[in-house]
Amino acid sequence: MIDHLVYATTDLDATVAELASRLGVEPTPGGSHPGRGTRNELVSLGGGAYLEIIGPDDGQPDPIDGRPFGIDRLVRPRLVGWCARPSFPLPEVAQAAAAARWDVGPIESMSRTRPDGVELSWQLTMPIIGPRGIAPLPFLIDWGMSPHPADSLDHPIQLLDLRIECPAPEALAAQLEAIDELTSVELIEAPVVRLSALIDTPGGPLGIS
Repeated sequence: MIDHLVYATTDLDATVAELASRLGVEPTPGGSHPGRGTRNELVSLGGGAYLEIIGPDDGQPDPIDGRPFGIDRLVRPRLVGWCARPSFPLPEVAQAAAAARWDVGPIESMSRTRPDGVELSWQLTMPIIGPRGIAPLPFLIDWGMSPHPADSLDHPIQLLDLRIECPAPEALAAQLEAIDELTSVELIEAPVVRLSALIDTPGGPLGIS
């Protein structure tokens, strides 16, 4: 299932204010990612999923290898990736993906502390960002024994649709089917990769990309 969508920006506070106006809800501060140079704010999307708004954390030094999701190269805020939460262990998921010619990469451990002091820890594969700074394939996550971030969020909005535009949707479909994620998204053939989400908000359906 979809765990979360990633909306990246070079100015987190400004983007949070802009999205709050568009979505009709106030994002909830998430926390900092130590060593990554980022922090995030979150909005529940219903069904155990959430929108992660991520940008530079001024309280951390610039990481040597740059911030994740190509944040340092962004020219505007945008939807850059999505995360899937498989129902079976990540090593098994990686094997299934490899059989479909998809190398999900190494599994890493991360953590952050919420503003209320609760520490979250998880394992994930790192996103594979394409040449336009967008990842059509999801990265994968296992929250283990940590509470899921969406459990502490309460927003009256709902994810209606996640659309992935790409040049080869058939190949992408085969890879997603290998990890049982094909039903989570809509695949559209297009010359360039693009992610867009349709969200039901208090003011009506809203698209973000």
